[in-house]
Amino acid sequence: MEYLNKKIIRSDEEQKKIINRLNRIKGQINGIEKMVNNGSCCNDILIQTAAVEKSMKSLANFILQNHLYRCVAEDLEQGNLDVIDELISLFKRFNN
Repeated sequence: MEYLNKKIIRSDEEQKKIINRLNRIKGQINGIEKMVNNGSCCNDILIQTAAVEKSMKSLANFILQNHLYRCVAEDLEQGNLDVIDELISLFKRFNN
């Protein structure tokens, strides 16, 4: 899959937003680990895992939005219709 090897230069603002979100997700996961080690009840742990899942989906949607506006738009402007197959593959991954 060719698109796996593509490189993108993100703006400082976009990079900062992604890193901040990833750091929050790491914090959530570390919190879950502490909950498990401290014997927290299953309900509380499940609530936190749902929060991590929501955070991951939010991050993925942010990256996807930027991908569509920047990468896909540029490819389509240049006549690269292969980007449509890449998008279909991405959407299939999101739906599984």
